[in-house]
Amino acid sequence: MEAISVCQEVSTEIVFFDLETTVPNRTRQRFFVLEFGAIVVCPRKLVELESYSTLIRPKDLSVVPLRSSRCDGITREAVANAPEFEQVADKIFSILNGKVWAGHNIQRFDCVRLKEAFAEIGRPAPVSVGIIDSLGVLTEKFGRRAGNMKMATLASYFGLGQQKHRSLDDVRMNLEVLKHCATVLFLEASLPSISNGSWHSPPTITTRSRSNTGKLTYGEETSRKSPPTSPGYQRTVPYTRGSLGKMTERVKNLLCKAQGSQPLNNLLKHSHSVLR
Repeated sequence: MEAISVCQEVSTEIVFFDLETTVPNRTRQRFFVLEFGAIVVCPRKLVELESYSTLIRPKDLSVVPLRSSRCDGITREAVANAPEFEQVADKIFSILNGKVWAGHNIQRFDCVRLKEAFAEIGRPAPVSVGIIDSLGVLTEKFGRRAGNMKMATLASYFGLGQQKHRSLDDVRMNLEVLKHCATVLFLEASLPSISNGSWHSPPTITTRSRSNTGKLTYGEETSRKSPPTSPGYQRTVPYTRGSLGKMTERVKNLLCKAQGSQPLNNLLKHSHSVLR
C-alpha cells in the first residue's frame, strides 16, 4: 500500500510487457499472438504495483504447434480454451495506453505485433508516452560484455536463472536484469579506478592508521542509523587499509572491465523517444 500511495504522486507509470507469439516457418507467414503479460512498475521505487497476463487463442488453432520446442513453451492444447484477442483487447489497452512502455526488443517486435493485433480487430492500438527498449539501452550503455545481449544471455550473466519464454516471467526477469546492469554501471561510474586496479580513497572515507586511530578527519559520512550519543563522539570506519584493499579487489572482480561508462541513473526517466 505504501508503494502505491507514493507512486500515485507520479503521473506516468512504467509498464514492462512481453508478447509470446507463434514462430513462422514459411516465408511471409505472419506472427500470431499467443500470450500477453505485463507488470506496472512505480518509476520512483521500481516496485511492482500490479500485473496481468493471459493466454490468447488465435482464430486458426492450426497455426499453434502441438508441441513446443521450448520446455515451457505454449502448445495448441494450452490456448485451445483461451480468450481470443478481441476479448482481452480492452484490458490490454487500459494497461498500456498513456504509459511509458518498457521491455526487451519491444521496439522492433512486440510493438509491431501489438499494432497488428489491434488492426486485425479494427481498433486503434494503445499509444505510449515513451519507450524504454532495454536491448537498445543496454547495448549502448552496458556494451556486449554479456554476449549477444539476448534476455536469456543477460539473465545467465547475472545468475538470474533460465528464461522461461512466458510473458509474465520474462518481464519480471527483464526488470531484474536492468537493476543489475544499472548497479554495475553506477559502481563503475562512482569508482572508476577500480577497473584499472588503482584506488584513491574519496574524501568521505577515513581509514585507521597508527597516527589517526580513534580519530576521524573532516568529511566523514555523518548519516547513520544511530546518531552520536555525546558531543565530540567520533566514529572510525571499521576497516583497515589492508581490508579496504581486499574489499575493493572483491568489488573489482564483480565489475566488468569497461572504462568511461555512465550510470543508468536516468534509465527510467520518462522519454519521448526510443533509447538506442
